[in-house]
Amino acid sequence: MSDIKNEHIDHILDTKGLYCPEPVMMMHNLVRDVDDKAIIKVIATDPSTQRDIPKFCQFLGHDLISQSSENDEFIYMIQINK
Repeated sequence: MSDIKNEHIDHILDTKGLYCPEPVMMMHNLVRDVDDKAIIKVIATDPSTQRDIPKFCQFLGHDLISQSSENDEFIYMIQINK
């Protein structure tokens, strides 16, 4: 995983306050509409995203560039591979 500070962000998906499976479902819907190699920043508060989003990326072949947490938020940077 690379340093997210140097990444260009194409889309921000704010899923704060939503619980499984909504964050991953919203991300899946967004992925359908973005260009290949787009960078998506996902902000979540559901701890299950720490498991679900990496598995989503692995299963569909997207690159999880980074994941971090700040206070009660989990932040993911994903590059979409179509």
